[in-house]
Amino acid sequence: MKLIVGLGNPGAKYAGTRHNAGFSVIDELAERHNIKVDTCKHKALIGKGVINGEKVILAMPQTFMNLSGESVRAIMDFYKLTVDDLIVVYDDIDLDVGKIRIREKGSAGGHNGMKNIILHSGSQDFVRVRVGVGKKPEHMDLADHVLSRFSREDLPFMRESCGKACDALEVILSDGAVAAMNRYNG
Repeated sequence: MKLIVGLGNPGAKYAGTRHNAGFSVIDELAERHNIKVDTCKHKALIGKGVINGEKVILAMPQTFMNLSGESVRAIMDFYKLTVDDLIVVYDDIDLDVGKIRIREKGSAGGHNGMKNIILHSGSQDFVRVRVGVGKKPEHMDLADHVLSRFSREDLPFMRESCGKACDALEVILSDGAVAAMNRYNG
């Protein structure tokens, strides 16, 4: 069983913001595979299903971004999962809108949600899919940037990157992270 966690902040106020790119990917993946992500458990909205023959738990932590690790740890403990079973999808300001990047492990890279997951999981050796949300404009505070919505010009690229991230997750589940990296990291 694999745990696919999309990072974001709960509530209508944050829907569609750059920081909720992980939630957007989980929403699309769930829709593609008819998985209802509507059960409140372990400080998250979760749904269970099967994608490409692999049992999955799709999760959207409801702890707010900076405490995402609490939810991830609770889910991993309850289902007796290890970091080998964990895939995290999150926003990345160092990637252009429309781009994705897959890694098998790595640091948090300054992302507070990832820092908290690394802290609570005790490892940085888990697969992650980073979704580009674009660099922060010089005149803008980082928090304001990641909590902003996409421009009309960027929205089609964001939808494209959500689709690519879902495609990549499907490849990770069927063929492994390396195959997905070879196909989608450009």
